[in-house]
Amino acid sequence: MDNTNHKNIEIERKFLVKDDSYQQSATRSILIEQGYLALNERCSVRVRLWDDKGFITIKSKAVRGSFSRYEFEKEIPASEAEQLLALAMPGKIQKRRWIVPIDNNLTCEVDEFFGENKGLVLAEIELESEQQTFIMPSFISEEVTFDPRYFNSYLCQKPYSTW
Repeated sequence: MDNTNHKNIEIERKFLVKDDSYQQSATRSILIEQGYLALNERCSVRVRLWDDKGFITIKSKAVRGSFSRYEFEKEIPASEAEQLLALAMPGKIQKRRWIVPIDNNLTCEVDEFFGENKGLVLAEIELESEQQTFIMPSFISEEVTFDPRYFNSYLCQKPYSTW
């Protein structure tokens, strides 16, 4: 995927988290509920409630071996997000997202899952390019960027508690 000069490209790496030390460095946390309106081999359409804000997002699948994918996200009224969540496919995600500043002005978003995904804690780091480097935070363990079991769209269908 050519991601030069494209503002709708998300470049993200995903990791398992080994302890809760990230909470001490977090600048805030947000409660998130999300569901999927559509999932197919090319893209997903999700709706989210972030505390009192709503969002609808269309994400493409990443090209094999790449961290990059298209992402189009729009804020919508929370009341509309609630209505769309009621229409979503079975298997909603509930999580607390911790915002943790890290190396090189980057932010690590640590998701602590609840419900059927309780016990799973994942960290995501968005990058400016696939070649960008950073110092790995001490709370991170193995990388799972390319393991589809850790995609939220997969966790909605096959929750962590069923593995």
